[in-house]
Amino acid sequence: MKRHVTLFLKGMGMGAADSVPGVSGGTIAFVTGIYQELIETIRRFGPSAIGAWREHGLKGLIVHLNLGFLIPLLAGVAASVLSLAHLVSYLLDHQTMLLNAFFFGLVVASAIVVARRLDRWRLVFLLPLALGALLAHFLPAILPSGGGGLMLFVAGAIAISAMLLPGVSGSFLLLTMGMYHTVIDAIKAFDLVVMAQFAMGCLLGLFTFSRVLSWLFKHHYSTTLYLLIGFILGSLPVLWPWRSLESYTMSPDGEVVPLKYRLLSPEAYTAVTGEPAHLWIALALALVGFIVVVAVGERSGDDSSRVSTDSQSMSKE
Repeated sequence: MKRHVTLFLKGMGMGAADSVPGVSGGTIAFVTGIYQELIETIRRFGPSAIGAWREHGLKGLIVHLNLGFLIPLLAGVAASVLSLAHLVSYLLDHQTMLLNAFFFGLVVASAIVVARRLDRWRLVFLLPLALGALLAHFLPAILPSGGGGLMLFVAGAIAISAMLLPGVSGSFLLLTMGMYHTVIDAIKAFDLVVMAQFAMGCLLGLFTFSRVLSWLFKHHYSTTLYLLIGFILGSLPVLWPWRSLESYTMSPDGEVVPLKYRLLSPEAYTAVTGEPAHLWIALALALVGFIVVVAVGERSGDDSSRVSTDSQSMSKE
């Protein structure tokens, strides 16, 4: 029961992160030590599940799909997304800078926590590190934008795949595709049609991309970790608190889609925007985010090792 409560709370953390453009639920999963188990569990949804059901019945299927792990985790994600949709919308509209400051500290600490789990360093690892950072930075610019049911499906597949990657924000990619407010408004209004179209795309993304990540962890563990650290570092400019929008476009639904931000110092931010920089409040929030992740990362260290071993055994079955 204690593990179920813990998983529910970790799911809430993932849901809260996924609701904010610039932050990835995958980052929270990684820091809390459940990332690889999550990937391997999702990978098991496929033809192998039919074989497990035929051979061992319903009980065997539940064990095979690791539902004791997945159900409380997803319940936490769903509870967080549904309950925080209004709060996140308000903070993004009225306190964007301070919200970004908190998550900036959180993501910086996430990169450090993940890096501390690496047991070796080689110069060649600079390549996946740089590749991850570049992909995280330039990916939003190459994504499609539009509206309608098909675009909702495509956006769901892309966003959920991004959410599986630490450092790549599915919400931010939705924003660049002009679909973020459509999805958030559907959640707030409980629009089942829009939510279903988006969910179908999410299912496709989960079932395909989880298998790619599972294969990478199994065959190129250290390289994959450096790639993920690169993704985390590449997301930091998106969360820099003091910035001004330099260019944007409009989606078919009339949403503002950011294309390029100018990163500023706190002093320059005030001079350019005329808004207060709230330097000490922002630094305090960044520090809180940093401390929270380091504390959680320290407590999850042993659990992460156990999950790594469990995941490897799961992948062999």
